[in-house]
Amino acid sequence: MRVSKTLETYGRCVSGPRGKWITLLLWIVVAGVLNALLPTVNSQENNNAANLPESFPSVQAEQVAKREFPNADGVPGLLVWYRSGGLTDDDLKIVQKLADTFTANPLPEQTALPPYHQMPLPALKAQLSADKLSLVTPIVFSQAAESDLLKENFKKLEETITAQAGYDPFTEEVASSKLIVRVTGPAGISVDAVALFKNADVSLLIATVLLVLVLLLAIYRSPILAFIPLIAVGFAYGVSGPILGWMAKMGWIEVDSQAISIMTVLLFGAGTDYCLFLVARFRQLLTEEANKWTALKRAISGSSGAIAMSGFTVVLALAALLLADYGAIHRFAVPFSLAILIMAIASLTLVPALLAILGRGSFYPFVPRTPEMVRERAEKKGVPVKEQSSRTTLGARFADVVVRKPWTVIVVTLVVLIGAASFAPKINYTYDLLSSFPKTMPSREGFDLIAKSFSPGSLAPVQVMADTEGKSADLQGALSKLSFVDEVSAPQKGKMNANIVSVDVKLHANPYSNEAMGYIADIRAAAEAALTGSGVASAVDRVWVGGQTAQQYDTKRATERDERLIIPVVIGLIALLLLAYLRSFVAMLYLIATVVLSYGSALGLGWIVLHYFMGADAVAGAIPLYAFVFLVALGEDYNIFMISSIWKKRAQMPLKEAIREGVCETGGVITSAGLILAGTFAVLATLPIQVLLQFGIITAIGVLLDTFIVRPFLVPAITTVLGRFAFWPGAASRKEASGKPEHAV
Repeated sequence: MRVSKTLETYGRCVSGPRGKWITLLLWIVVAGVLNALLPTVNSQENNNAANLPESFPSVQAEQVAKREFPNADGVPGLLVWYRSGGLTDDDLKIVQKLADTFTANPLPEQTALPPYHQMPLPALKAQLSADKLSLVTPIVFSQAAESDLLKENFKKLEETITAQAGYDPFTEEVASSKLIVRVTGPAGISVDAVALFKNADVSLLIATVLLVLVLLLAIYRSPILAFIPLIAVGFAYGVSGPILGWMAKMGWIEVDSQAISIMTVLLFGAGTDYCLFLVARFRQLLTEEANKWTALKRAISGSSGAIAMSGFTVVLALAALLLADYGAIHRFAVPFSLAILIMAIASLTLVPALLAILGRGSFYPFVPRTPEMVRERAEKKGVPVKEQSSRTTLGARFADVVVRKPWTVIVVTLVVLIGAASFAPKINYTYDLLSSFPKTMPSREGFDLIAKSFSPGSLAPVQVMADTEGKSADLQGALSKLSFVDEVSAPQKGKMNANIVSVDVKLHANPYSNEAMGYIADIRAAAEAALTGSGVASAVDRVWVGGQTAQQYDTKRATERDERLIIPVVIGLIALLLLAYLRSFVAMLYLIATVVLSYGSALGLGWIVLHYFMGADAVAGAIPLYAFVFLVALGEDYNIFMISSIWKKRAQMPLKEAIREGVCETGGVITSAGLILAGTFAVLATLPIQVLLQFGIITAIGVLLDTFIVRPFLVPAITTVLGRFAFWPGAASRKEASGKPEHAV
């Protein structure tokens, strides 16, 4: 009774005669003030934020290199010069002129540029590839250089080279007979990565808005209603964006373009779902209640608990990403959880206010009316009243099959889901950043040219440093003996400690590949053995391995550690929330088990699509954790909404009838919500970024599995088979056993 009174008061506050206008005004004022006073989140993006904590070996190696070998410190960009017929003397003179220009007038944050202008042509020719087609010249920038600054620097390089060549070698096709130039290396890759996300932001937003709008129009056939969820999402973004921007400016969090891009998709997908949970209930009740306020009040009291619980589940699951060691995952936590929290609040306040203002007009031109209203309207127009169709809906037929043949449904759905999940262990994972780029991206083309004429390891050598304690440790010789090493540079002595020596190791393999990562442990072991053999004690603590390959190796370790920690935490948090909300240990177990199985099936089906149909050799290593958090949290949304309906109907009717009615009542809205959520994630698959394409496809598949298999078939079938034990140990199971009617959850 107290809960009912509270919900009635809340409903009056947000959607009463005055409350609806006050609620709308408050949202307008809050969004306006925050956007006027606080910075936008996009203005605070830091796309160069560190991904690995200082405790990881590659980060410690970077710190040693910065201290002892400052000339090698920084972010190198590699200019790849190539001509299919062989580089000419005129081409090499452009290289010399470029070095002369930017040695005399260095670019912002430029820290090193070899003096090619001081080399005679024969000496420069000696640095050409064996086939005389290519030359690689480095230019190094400080670690503090932002991607935007690097982009401007590369633009100046391009303008200078274009002026000397008489045409733009940066846009020439690789197959051209002219001189072509590409920028690659860590700096070039960084600029291309940021450009991909920045170019994706606007197109992603437009595509997502259009998709949601089209789906809403197709499902509800009301232009007014289609804009209500979009208005709510817009306000939620308008409030969360400045708050995130302010938090980033204060240094409390870091945000990057990847997180903001996915946050936008999440807001539109999950936010629209929350809105539809209320809208669908309101629409149904308008066919039973003549008074729109009474219908809205009942809709609010009937759906607000499920919406709040669903939103809270997603918020906690996403907040668990704060436990991640890997920075790119850790940076997702606050933007995602805050955005969903604000979206849930908007769904529970702003959306009811808009529905109260528009009333039945929200659904124009297909306005829902009670049978009495339909009859009166027909009589006024002098037309005969159309009889209600008695035709059984498709959803009702499915629900009937579930309660009549639950074991058949369980067996069939489990065969499908387990069969799909069996492909998940076959997935190959990669941490190769270049593989996520389109083949026409300049940095990837540059790398391909290096691999064609030089050792691919030239793109990013492994830096090995060791404290020899003054002993004659032959680090260069020991590493040169390794079968996978192409070349080892001459050792250099440290600036602060002359006993520390450094060598650059060029591998035969692509330094960003899994193969190269597998060599890091062998490189470290060989360096330690060289120190031990020369009499150095505690060699383990005196070897540092750095560079892009070592960082990628640590990235793999960090990601695997995050999976081992965060996945159990998310499951535990959701389990506690379900237990508190449903008061049923059994229901909690099978609801979690079904979404975890659905997650495994999504991975397996995703691999089938990506590998066998799209030709992908591997999936980005972070995808399993990303997909798990989203699919398990969002999948429970649908379970909560449907089970809540069944639990409440169980107070007035037998369990099988409650299941049949609950599945029918929630089927339409969950199907609509699932299609929209899957569609928004599928929009990511249109982007030229492999990690987002893979994430979008796998998540969309998972949402569709939840929508069309787990929610309408597997969960209600299990509930049917369990009977009163589905409520155990709640009061419902005890009262069912005694034959007394139970109270709604």
